[in-house]
Amino acid sequence: MSEQTLLTSAAAPGAAFAFAPSQRYPDPRIEVLHPSFAKYRIFSSTVEMLGSGMRWAEGPVWFGDGRYLLVSDIPNNRILRYDEATGGWGVFRSPSNMANGLARDAQGRLLTCEHGGRRITRTEYDGTITVLADRFEGKRLNSPNDIVCQANGAIWFTDPPFGIGGHWEGEKAEPELPHAVYRIDPASGRLQQVLTDLAGPNGLAFSPDGHVLYIVESRAQPHRKVWAYDVDAAGALSGKRLVIDAQGPGALDGIAVDEDGNLWCGWGSNGSPDAQPELLDGVRVFNPQGLAIGHIHLPERCANLCFGGAGRNRLFMAASHSLYALYVETRGAL
Repeated sequence: MSEQTLLTSAAAPGAAFAFAPSQRYPDPRIEVLHPSFAKYRIFSSTVEMLGSGMRWAEGPVWFGDGRYLLVSDIPNNRILRYDEATGGWGVFRSPSNMANGLARDAQGRLLTCEHGGRRITRTEYDGTITVLADRFEGKRLNSPNDIVCQANGAIWFTDPPFGIGGHWEGEKAEPELPHAVYRIDPASGRLQQVLTDLAGPNGLAFSPDGHVLYIVESRAQPHRKVWAYDVDAAGALSGKRLVIDAQGPGALDGIAVDEDGNLWCGWGSNGSPDAQPELLDGVRVFNPQGLAIGHIHLPERCANLCFGGAGRNRLFMAASHSLYALYVETRGAL
C-alpha cells in the first residue's frame, strides 16, 4: 500500500484499503449513462484514492485559500485535514463532538454539524467556537446532519435523528423534535424550522442561481428521493417538486451541484437483498431535470462530496473508509 493511500498516525484506527487507479484512459470507472455526460469526463483523468483508514467518512469541505480539505470521521470523533500541496494528512480537530456535515459561511468560517453536541457551530478566525443553534422552541435538536450556506449568508441544515439512534455516531437519545430542515437568518441569527414533512432529510444544496433548494429525503418509501423547492428572499419555500426518484435498490446521501445545475449525488445500496453494491457504490450524476447521465464507480459507498481544487473542478468524494478525487470538466456552483 502506498504512502498516499494510508492515513497512518494522522487517522484514528479504522480499516485502510489498497486501491489501484486505472492504467487505461478513459477510466472505466467513469460511466457515461447519457451522451450529455460525455463532455464532463476528462479523457486523461482517473479516480484517485487520497487516503484510507477512516470508519465513516462524511461532510467534506474545501478551503481554497489554504489548499486543503476537511473531512469528518464521525465514529472516530475527529475531523481530518488533507493537504493538496503535499498530499499529507493531519488531524484538524479531536474530539470533534462527532462532527458530520461541514461548510463555510459567507465570511469563510467553518460551519459544523455536531452529532455529539446536537448543535450547529461556527469556528471563528481565532479558533474559538460559537454555538449558532442547539435548540428550537426550548427542545434539543436531533443530530444536525448536513449544512449549506446560501449566497445571502443564510445557513440551512437538515436535522434527522440518525446521530442519536445509537452509540456509534453520537449518544443514544430520544428525539425531542420531528425530522426537519432549518434556516438561520443571516441578519438576526433567528432559527427557523422550515420543513417537517420529509422522512430523514439529509443532503442539501442550492442551484447555481440560488433560487432552488434541493433536499434529499433519505428515508422516503418505497424509494429515496430528491425534492426541489423555490426559495424567496425571506427563506420561504414553495413549489415542492420531485426531481430524483432513486428507483430500485439505489440510495442517496449527500449532494453537490455544478455550474450547469447538475446534481452529483453520493450513491450506494439501500441494503435490499437484490442490491448489487459493486454496481451501485459511488456517485450518480443527474441533470437538472432528474435524468441520470453519469456514474462514477467507487469500491465503497459514497456518503458525501464537494467540488474544490484550484479550478473548482476537482470532485472530492468521502466514501466510507476513504477519500477519493476526480478531475471533471465542470466546476462546482458558487
